[in-house]
Amino acid sequence: MSSSRIDAGPEPARRTVLAAGAATAALAVTGQPAAAASRAPAAEPTSGPAPVAPKRPNWQRYVQGPSSRTVRPVAVITSTGDVRAPDALLRPGGSITTLNRPQPEPAPRWPDGTRAEASSAHAGNNGNDGTPRTYDASNAIDGNPDTFWNDDTIAAYPDTLTLTLPSVRRMSGITVISNSDGVPTDFTVATWQDGTWRVAAAVSGNSAVQRAVPFPEPLGTDRVRITVDAAQDTSHGAFTRINEVWPEPREPVVVPSVTVDFGKVVVGYPRIRFTAASDNSPGVRLAFSETRECLTDRSDFTRADQAGGAGGGTDQFAVPARGTDWQDRKGFLRDGKVYADGLHGFRYLRISLDALPADAPVAQPWGTVDIDAVSLDFTGYLGTPGSYRGWFLCSDDDLNRYYYGASYTNEIVTDTFRRDDVDPRDAWSASLEGLPVLHDGAKRDRDPYVGDLAVSARTLYLTHDDAAAAARNVLADLAAHQRSDGWIPPASIANYDLHLFDYPMWWVTCSWDYVLYTGDGAYAARHYPNLLKVLDTWYPSVTDDSGLLNKGLNGTGGYGDYAFLPRSGRVTYYNALYVQALNDAARMARWLGHEGDAARWSRRAETVADALNEHLWDDGVGAYLDSATGPVRHAQDGNALAVTTGVAPAERATSALAHLDATTRREYGNAFMDNDTLFAGASQRVYAFTSYPEIVARFATGRAASALDQIRRTYGWMDAHDPGVTNWEGIGPGGSLYEGAYTSMAHGWSTGVLPALTHQLLGAQPTSPGYATWEVRPHPGDVEWAEGQLPTPQGPLRVSWRGSDTSFVLSVHVPPHTSGTVALPTRAESAPVLRSSNRVLWDGARGVKGRGVSVSGDRIEVDALGPGTHRFRLSHRQ
Repeated sequence: MSSSRIDAGPEPARRTVLAAGAATAALAVTGQPAAAASRAPAAEPTSGPAPVAPKRPNWQRYVQGPSSRTVRPVAVITSTGDVRAPDALLRPGGSITTLNRPQPEPAPRWPDGTRAEASSAHAGNNGNDGTPRTYDASNAIDGNPDTFWNDDTIAAYPDTLTLTLPSVRRMSGITVISNSDGVPTDFTVATWQDGTWRVAAAVSGNSAVQRAVPFPEPLGTDRVRITVDAAQDTSHGAFTRINEVWPEPREPVVVPSVTVDFGKVVVGYPRIRFTAASDNSPGVRLAFSETRECLTDRSDFTRADQAGGAGGGTDQFAVPARGTDWQDRKGFLRDGKVYADGLHGFRYLRISLDALPADAPVAQPWGTVDIDAVSLDFTGYLGTPGSYRGWFLCSDDDLNRYYYGASYTNEIVTDTFRRDDVDPRDAWSASLEGLPVLHDGAKRDRDPYVGDLAVSARTLYLTHDDAAAAARNVLADLAAHQRSDGWIPPASIANYDLHLFDYPMWWVTCSWDYVLYTGDGAYAARHYPNLLKVLDTWYPSVTDDSGLLNKGLNGTGGYGDYAFLPRSGRVTYYNALYVQALNDAARMARWLGHEGDAARWSRRAETVADALNEHLWDDGVGAYLDSATGPVRHAQDGNALAVTTGVAPAERATSALAHLDATTRREYGNAFMDNDTLFAGASQRVYAFTSYPEIVARFATGRAASALDQIRRTYGWMDAHDPGVTNWEGIGPGGSLYEGAYTSMAHGWSTGVLPALTHQLLGAQPTSPGYATWEVRPHPGDVEWAEGQLPTPQGPLRVSWRGSDTSFVLSVHVPPHTSGTVALPTRAESAPVLRSSNRVLWDGARGVKGRGVSVSGDRIEVDALGPGTHRFRLSHRQ
């Protein structure tokens, strides 16, 4: 789910094809794990001595999860101030890291009677505790660094802060102390001299929270004016926040700090073992970030940010003199002071000897602290080589990394639903407390959204199906909160009342997915009434005379979608998704024996598809319109789903995908809009969530090369840029973090590369619940060989294949009580011959009678394959 719902320089992605020759590729057909492949016989005897094959890598080497729930940093990347032996943090039980900071001098004060005025000030409001807060100019001289003047210009600079003293005072300069969220970047300081304002100092490019501004020489004045010409551009816009101005220049004492790197994004409860401290309760502040770009003196995001919490963007602790083994848990240390936020998702951790002024005397910003060890208590799914029940490996090293990076991303969002750890915006629910769920992100929003499950649940089923309850719990809980009119909430956030238009359809598809992968008939039967209600009550209430969904009907004008896009009326994405949901529901109904419902939903899906083609196809461009109203644009989501759902006839599918190629292709993926008429920068924004169906569409229409190219651009960019490994929520212009520090850099909805590599490249997927039936339909592209395992309720389904200019060799190990079809790719110019165990199944023109072999398009298909191991060799005869 995009964070928009609530409102790094280019580096080429790596691509290395493993050196696996024809002999090595021949071993790929065994259907066994990579470690055993070298012991397996080849699919077909060869003459002469066997060549020595390069050793194939084991898939286990790509696994990213930690080996235990105690995770330690891998590097110290920087330290500041008085720090002794910072690298000792990497060697617990040995040397000690010491942070030391002298007691600061008292802050300078303005004389009594000094007044402050500003050209603008933001209106006051109430804090979370109901206490009134003001942001006027007087806060800049009140001696309280927790209050501040906040301008009200929203980047309409210049803005001024004027201080008037009761009498002339000799001054050598001033100090400006600002809030880290609103630092004045460019400003001048003027003094009143001889009846006029004279500039005494000018500052540009400032980023310091405490900035000393000395004058060229001491002067006497009774008025000082700070004119801000530009301020820090934050996620909320550009504005100034000045907490204090001191009447003399004072350079800050460098805060002692150590920044450690955990090597990749991790999730859980940070832990620090303090061995000793001075006896004044020295404070420690922790700042977390998923990227170095957003690593500052505050965290890139904390849940307290969503709730206006007391931490000031960091987690606090006061170290006792005897030391302690401290675990970061949500709450105050004591007396409503020294707040910590608890669980975090991050890669980088900055530990500083410092304290918030409001936390005195419980914590002091000076003293000495000794640290023996830093670690994390990992809370996500512990994905070790031994825990994987499904896996993948191929000849392209990059694709292997992307697969296991996606799996790891999903592992760190597979977690227990806990009151203290979830989104604070009314997302906690007693009905989910203590249950495993699939959150959307590691650091935020940490709430299970059903649209995200459309991708992340598939990733889970294909790797760690023993945790499938994490998806079922979410689906069942949302069904339990279905509204009387049939609408199903997208998540627990906002007390199950966040109005999204598309997510009830994703609930239908995700419910079918869950049953398809697990065969859980009890879930299907229990929640079938919810299916009926959402499709036969809610969506008909927002359907117009053409049969199309029309956002705006039945009071839905203000409803959002996966990214809170301001779309209305007939929208291709909504209607193509509706076709998908209706067809998935029809499959569920047939499986449960409700033939009448299945027929009705199938007919409605055809009606919607016909109306979509009639009203939303743009003949002039050759793609589906995003919306029938408003500016003309064409979106990735609607066009991709129109192809994957079969709404688009073959000619239109070809044209629509070509249009996306021509208009949305970026170095870092394919943008989700072809122009900026929806919002500025839309044509530069990449969502892996909506890229997934486009990648599937390219594979499904025989465009494996372009599908792999899109994977390599999208996931190659994320893999090659900080924080590496994990999949980003979204990518902005030029490959940036699309919402700055707020962007989640580990988001389950972006892991579509994993099911795409399994279902499309390897080619294996279920076709009926619980893998009772399945198919293997590889789309090799330029990949030489691939192998993998899919976990099923009956045991593993193992597949391996290799291709060359002259042949394609495929092996399938079929679990008990299942059957399926294989479809081997052929070449248009060849007369293919298919053999199994040296028996000819297809001689280039016809198949062996009774063997269930046929030709369909560019494939030779063999059906009704039962349990056991089946090996095939397809030779391309010219």
